[in-house]
Amino acid sequence: MVPWMWTLARTLPSTTQVSHWSTAWVGLDLMLAAGLLGTGVLLTRRDPRHGPVAAATGALLVADAWFDVVTAAAGADRALAVALAAGIEIPVAVLCGVLAARALPQVPSRGAASGHDRHDDPQVKAGWQSINGSTPDG
Repeated sequence: MVPWMWTLARTLPSTTQVSHWSTAWVGLDLMLAAGLLGTGVLLTRRDPRHGPVAAATGALLVADAWFDVVTAAAGADRALAVALAAGIEIPVAVLCGVLAARALPQVPSRGAASGHDRHDDPQVKAGWQSINGSTPDG
C-alpha cells in the first residue's frame, strides 16, 4: 500500500476538473443519511445488526470529513470544513465506533472470574476422566 500511495503522491495532478462533482458529494451524503437512519432504526429496535451499519457509517463520516477539509478552498471555506469535521462529523463517527464495538459479541472469560468453574463443565470432567482415569475432585 505504501508504494502505491507514494506513486499517487508523485503522479496525481494537484488540480483537476471533475464532471460529476455534485453527484459524488450528494451520493456520499445520501449514503451517510441512510447509514445514520439505519443505525438509529436498528439501535431503537435493539437489533444487533446496528453494529456493522454503525461501523460503516463511522468510516464514511471520517472519509467525508477528510475530503471536506482537503478539498475546501483556503480561508473561510476551509475553516468551516474544519469546524464541521471537529464539531460534528468526527464526534458522530466516534459514537458510531463505540456503538459498533458494543455490538460485538461478548466472549466469556475463562475460570472463576466469569462465574463458571471449569471443573463443573461436563466436557471438562469427561476429558479429565479419559486422561487421568479420575475426576478433578479426587
